[in-house]
Amino acid sequence: MEMCIKGYIFDYGGTLDTGGCHWGRRIWHAYEHENVPVDEVLFREAYVYAERELGRNPIIQPDYTFRKTLSVKLRIEMEYISEHIGGGFDASQWHDAVLERLYEQTVGETSRSREVLSVLKDRCPMVLVSNFYGNIATVLGEFGLEGLFGGIVESAVVGVRKPDHRIFTLGVEALNLDAANVMVVGDSYDKDIVPARKAGCRTVWMRGEGWTDEPVADESAADRIITDLRELL
Repeated sequence: MEMCIKGYIFDYGGTLDTGGCHWGRRIWHAYEHENVPVDEVLFREAYVYAERELGRNPIIQPDYTFRKTLSVKLRIEMEYISEHIGGGFDASQWHDAVLERLYEQTVGETSRSREVLSVLKDRCPMVLVSNFYGNIATVLGEFGLEGLFGGIVESAVVGVRKPDHRIFTLGVEALNLDAANVMVVGDSYDKDIVPARKAGCRTVWMRGEGWTDEPVADESAADRIITDLRELL
């Protein structure tokens, strides 16, 4: 299979910045570590609410760094929690500690990803396909990932979001290759692997800690399963 691969498409969030861990889980673990006084059920509600708010409203601007984006997301989450917890929850008490922990982890993960991507870039062209807020170019520069990708297909820019397989077709077109010669690497089985296969691409599922503990019933859409990006080398 590797012999026919002439280009790569990478997902960003959850693949290059958390080592395969779903961002909801990553944030929850930070809440746990900092002893934020909220149960997981309410946190999950807050996480979904914040994601929808950021998706519906142009809150994140193109020049927002990842740090600023994450700060905004945490603020929305914690304001939701404060409104629903029945008083006594001071968001300002927890925001900075959770932000610092998450940002430090992200710096480490993206550094490790950069090492792998730098090697792969010398082998074949790469494109980034991501559900993001319109500021992915700023984020890539923040973490030293600029210049590694020959193209960026960002949902907020192109108007197509995963799991719509057409966003991967746009990535294939950016590579100017046949889909069968393109390998898609992503952490979400439903949002990356299944639609990438529908678009005709080869797939590598970076399996980590998902949003739920439910196992994937049918893993046949994944040509390969890895737990560490370095397995691509």
